[in-house]
Amino acid sequence: MLKPSVGIALEGLSYIFISAFSTLIFALIECWPMAVIGLGVTCFIGHFFRDPERVGPEDAEAVASPADGKIIKVTREVDPVSGEMRQVICVFMNVFNVHVNRMPISGKVEMIRYIPGKFFNASFDKASKDNERNVVVITGKGNQRFTVVQIAGLIARRIVCWAEPADKLKRGERFGLIKFGSRVDLYMPDGYVPLVSVGDKVVAGETALAEKRKA
Repeated sequence: MLKPSVGIALEGLSYIFISAFSTLIFALIECWPMAVIGLGVTCFIGHFFRDPERVGPEDAEAVASPADGKIIKVTREVDPVSGEMRQVICVFMNVFNVHVNRMPISGKVEMIRYIPGKFFNASFDKASKDNERNVVVITGKGNQRFTVVQIAGLIARRIVCWAEPADKLKRGERFGLIKFGSRVDLYMPDGYVPLVSVGDKVVAGETALAEKRKA
């Protein structure tokens, strides 16, 4: 998988074009109220689909945040793939956050499983079990397995995953996108200590969510 970076997620170009074209039409027929609204919508969509470059944590062993947003949960829950009780950190993205998702560690994509579902508010606990979601299993150094779950939110209706099984990606590389409001849950193997708390703001690919427990 090779995802090009042009400062904006390519999936957003069609939305931007349609909005900008509609704005131009309203301006040409001198329907100024709609033209102003259209301009505002175009700017919002462009802002939503922005895709800036990121610099990873200094600690090469640290787990990077897979998403921009706010930490809404740091606890232990059942991993949706293995069924084991594991440490999970949940990041909620509102419509103003960057929605491009990034690899939390360097590793190999072992499995991807899309699960259709409902569209409850992504901040609700039941969203992790009932909402549309995409599960990505990554095996990192020492065969340690991480599970990343992209969860669609109240507005989102499409989860995009650019990664494919057997891809080998570096920490911080782009692997997916969730359109218009969502959440990402990260399940980690034992031996990692969370560095964030509920309410903290995090940046995908930059913020260290956890580090290896020191012996």
